[in-house]
Amino acid sequence: MLKKVLSITGRPGLFEIVSQGKNAIIVEDLASKRRFPALSRDKIVALGDIAIYTEHDEKPLAEVFEEVYKHSDGKTVDVAAIVKEKKLKEVFGEMLPDFDRERVHDSDIKKLFTWYNILVGAGFTKFVEEKEETEDTPKED
Repeated sequence: MLKKVLSITGRPGLFEIVSQGKNAIIVEDLASKRRFPALSRDKIVALGDIAIYTEHDEKPLAEVFEEVYKHSDGKTVDVAAIVKEKKLKEVFGEMLPDFDRERVHDSDIKKLFTWYNILVGAGFTKFVEEKEETEDTPKED
């Protein structure tokens, strides 16, 4: 699901892949629904390829968003209030207790919450793709 949602360096917000052109991909801003080409010179990262450092391993961003969604009851996170109170790591620690407090910076947490709010505002309620059964997968009786 998050493989089609992109972050483009230098552009605020998140974007969804709509189509592919000759030398670019066509993306749509999740908030404004405006479409434009993202060129090959743009630094583009799919949210599905991002992970958060934990004390033992890395946790995919989709799973982190699921935790934030559960903790916030499906509502947006008031990032401005959390930043003002300087409690980013404390609040994030309630959602993901084993995140690596040395390698995950306040700016990372702020960006994560901002992206989460954009996704919820765009109607996302599930972030982790459920695995589909394939013909090769044995079915339990």
